[in-house]
Amino acid sequence: MVNFSTSEENHIKTIFHLQQKAETVTTNELAEGLHTKPASVTDMLKKLKAKKIVHYQPYQGFRLTAEGEKHALSIIRRHRLWEYFLSEKLNFKWDEVHEVAEDLEHVSSRQIIERLDEFLGFPKFDPHGDPIPDNLGRVEISNQQMLTEIPLNKIVAVSQIKNQTPALLDMLKHQQIQIGTKLEIKKRFSFDNSLEIKIRNKPAFTMSEQQAQNIFVKHG
Repeated sequence: MVNFSTSEENHIKTIFHLQQKAETVTTNELAEGLHTKPASVTDMLKKLKAKKIVHYQPYQGFRLTAEGEKHALSIIRRHRLWEYFLSEKLNFKWDEVHEVAEDLEHVSSRQIIERLDEFLGFPKFDPHGDPIPDNLGRVEISNQQMLTEIPLNKIVAVSQIKNQTPALLDMLKHQQIQIGTKLEIKKRFSFDNSLEIKIRNKPAFTMSEQQAQNIFVKHG
């Protein structure tokens, strides 16, 4: 079994997330995602290529191999299980769990992760609504829509937050929105596509289009 350093795993996970948006990833994109220099990324890519984790040719972009994707999903599984544990068992707030889980995700003992999963009751989603890959790397597909796509006066439940920056999570907390919150759109404003949002027993408020595009919901 190939062992990976914390830095290698951070590169693998970040490549995985970036390649969900494009067929290949560039050195500059990865450097920006990791807040490091392109030269450092290039050195790491050579190491990961030697371990058969990335398909990489200089100046041509790169992406993970099948083995690389498998390992990336393992890291993401660990991260999201730890987020769930921190939130559900240690009462961390959802805007506090990510940074702690960034450290815990590198605990790579398969036995510990499988027992953690069992202890938590095999959760399917983390505190932000992101799917937790199972021990085979399979991810449950959620039938959900972006909040901006929902018709007026249709009650829906929040199922996932895409942008999990502390700033957005803090705003959602202020608005008393979390996973499972039921809400409806009462009005669309053509000036800037902002929305008037109503949560039961709470005053209506205005939400920007940018914020709404990061909130996914389910019907019923």
